[in-house]
Amino acid sequence: MTTSHQELLPGTRRALLHRIAVAQSEGRTPSLVAAVVRGGRTVWHGARTSVEGHAPDENVQYRIGSITKTFTAVLVLRLRDEGVLDLGDPLEKHLPGTGAGEATIAELLAHTSGLAAESPGPWWERTPGSLRPELADVLGEQPFRHPVGRRHHYSNPGYTLLGALVEKLRGAPWEDVLRREVLEPLGLNRTSGRPSAPHAGGWAVHPWADVLLPEPVEDLGRMAPAGQLWSTTGDLAKFAVFLTYGDERVLSAESVREMRAPAAPAELADVAAGVTYGLGLQVFHGDGRLLVGHSGSLPGFLANLTISVDDDVAAVVLTNCTSGPQPGALGADLVRIVAEAEPRIPEPWRPLPEVEPAVLELAGQWYWGTQVFALRLTADGGVSLGPLTVTGRRSRFRANGDGTWTGLEGYYAGEVLRAVRRPDGSVSHLDLGSFVFTRRPYDEAADVPGGVDPEGWRGIS
Repeated sequence: MTTSHQELLPGTRRALLHRIAVAQSEGRTPSLVAAVVRGGRTVWHGARTSVEGHAPDENVQYRIGSITKTFTAVLVLRLRDEGVLDLGDPLEKHLPGTGAGEATIAELLAHTSGLAAESPGPWWERTPGSLRPELADVLGEQPFRHPVGRRHHYSNPGYTLLGALVEKLRGAPWEDVLRREVLEPLGLNRTSGRPSAPHAGGWAVHPWADVLLPEPVEDLGRMAPAGQLWSTTGDLAKFAVFLTYGDERVLSAESVREMRAPAAPAELADVAAGVTYGLGLQVFHGDGRLLVGHSGSLPGFLANLTISVDDDVAAVVLTNCTSGPQPGALGADLVRIVAEAEPRIPEPWRPLPEVEPAVLELAGQWYWGTQVFALRLTADGGVSLGPLTVTGRRSRFRANGDGTWTGLEGYYAGEVLRAVRRPDGSVSHLDLGSFVFTRRPYDEAADVPGGVDPEGWRGIS
């Protein structure tokens, strides 16, 4: 992927530079580096540093902390897509004897397993991984804090278990599997478990004085799948493209879309902010747009990856201090700046190359009771069904190849839509999860549940 500074307008580039300059200055961090992705490639890169003449570029490594979890989730989804496991499987089925085996793989991915947020013992991010050589050392004697599946509770040990699951089923160390199955196919040559020059050093900045303290760099050992990786803005920009479009060498577009879908209920404290969690990805609303990605932190480093799929814009932010800047807010701002200053230009409208007459016959107006809906054919061979009013249930549907469609979102996600025909082949009604849609409100010629009053519609005298 090439870096271009010419594809954004000068005013947009200046706004991006101003935003990261404010973040570096007010956040009091030694350095901050960022990138913006649009249309599948990097279109802007910027950096600020307190060391004149030594601004980091897109090849300088920073530690990315919990963004590592998204990489681990990709490995687990690959196992699912290969049929090696099901996300509904309890962990015990594939990795017995952990003491946390009742949690399902999906619950571990979405942080709804009920496991503790942290590992017992010394602060694992600032102590050697050799202190926790076994899974029992990571989980402790009482690994659960909540009933399994009842609430979202972010868990670092949960992703340690997922890394151990990958190792068990692949028969190789987690990092080796990651490199072979994800990093090499996607060309992420500057992402690694240990730092490789050039890389930034991690610092703590005194809260009340402009002085620094170096942070230790520890190998996290068993906790590596939860936060070990080092990466660059260049590599994470490529990873953002993958999480937007998919890549058949790693995961299909459908599987990465599944990762981006909310899979955990929002905590009450997060409801107002619209924050929830998918399968290895954070999902949240910002400035009226749906954003996905992940944040990361380890002593000395903060990181963020933010994607707006609808705007086709992503941002990466990396910095080398323990606290100060807010990379999540910064990433969302970088996305907003580009999306608002240079809105996505839609693809030209083109007619469908072909359409089956039996499907075209279904297009148009339908009624669920008295509420009016429209069924439209979509460019990808599916259909959409939604109310003609502002509010109401709507969904896109994927063709199943047998004359039926499966819902992709909202209330109708996973539900089957089919046309019910009379013996002469004419369409009686649409059936959607037992809901009947007719061409006229309560069409007496259709099989409407409960029947239709034989006297028909009337006024009141």
